[in-house]
Amino acid sequence: MANILDIRRRIRSVINTRQITRAMKMISAARLRRAQDRALSSRPYTQMLTQVLKSLLMRADVYDPATGEPRHPLLASRVENNLLVIVVTGDKGLAGAFNANILKAALRFIAAKSGKNIDLEVVGRKGRDFLRRRFSPAPVLQPSIEQAVEERLAAAPRAESRSAPVQIVGEHTGMLTRLNYSHAQALAESVIERYVRGDIDAVYVLYNEFKSVVAQRLVVEQVLPIAQIGAPGIRHAEEMAQEEKFRAAEVAAAAGVPVHEADTRQIDERAAAFAAAPVDYIYEQSPEELFNDLLPRYVTVQVFRALQESVAAEHAARMTAMDSATNNASEMIDALTLTMNRVRQAKITKEIIEIVSGAAALSH
Repeated sequence: MANILDIRRRIRSVINTRQITRAMKMISAARLRRAQDRALSSRPYTQMLTQVLKSLLMRADVYDPATGEPRHPLLASRVENNLLVIVVTGDKGLAGAFNANILKAALRFIAAKSGKNIDLEVVGRKGRDFLRRRFSPAPVLQPSIEQAVEERLAAAPRAESRSAPVQIVGEHTGMLTRLNYSHAQALAESVIERYVRGDIDAVYVLYNEFKSVVAQRLVVEQVLPIAQIGAPGIRHAEEMAQEEKFRAAEVAAAAGVPVHEADTRQIDERAAAFAAAPVDYIYEQSPEELFNDLLPRYVTVQVFRALQESVAAEHAARMTAMDSATNNASEMIDALTLTMNRVRQAKITKEIIEIVSGAAALSH
């Protein structure tokens, strides 16, 4: 049995750990509130852009009347032989099963697309480290987002040959720590350029969709080709377990984080009224030109939304994980304190027995 000094040292160590996990929980709660506010503030722009495109869709000749094929390359569907998957993970751990669930879903998706060429754009250090151990990088990697922003690249150089059916073509670490629209724009422009050239036939984004603390799910969303404007191309979704929802709601309520999604029905109704209004708008440019210019921006907004929601989901997962760690540390402290008291009591009892035994021996 450990002595009292060792148990006291361990108790102090666990107390220090509990202070760290408690502080990390509060930091994640504060960052989660800011991430929710940023996602909510960008929603009116996204809604209005979607409705403007719907309005232009009714006024522009988007499809060839002779063949019925779309005129814009981002609307054209092809046989999926070459795919690009954007896997969005976190840069840090201590977030429970957040990163593990994303990577497991990525491996399942890759296995389901067996026989096809798959390029991986990995966002986040955790995903980069995990996938690097399983798949080799391409002969020429895509530049980082920061380098793409600085050099204003629309697309990175393409690898001359494939080393394997599944390869990593881009690694972007640190961008989610201070996420800017320019990061998503550089990534989306690179992807769009490759799709227009015909290098890839479809683009998927694998991330954690976040609406609120109790309304989040792991999704695989197809962003290219665009099947229907305003309708997310969800190909697979994994909902949170009911127990996880209850636990997340309990932690969020204790930390002062809004549990449910904010009510934006008025914003959505005002945006929807734009496209549904029976008004013949006069555009400074032709509807076709505006549609062609705005459609790539629509893809960029979809990528930016996925990154924003992944950031919020990571903070929510870390907040819940750190709360569980804090509770476990408290339980361990109680158990160690009880053990220490028992050891101390046993030591005192032993000393009393020795004193009494010595006194009895002297009396005889």
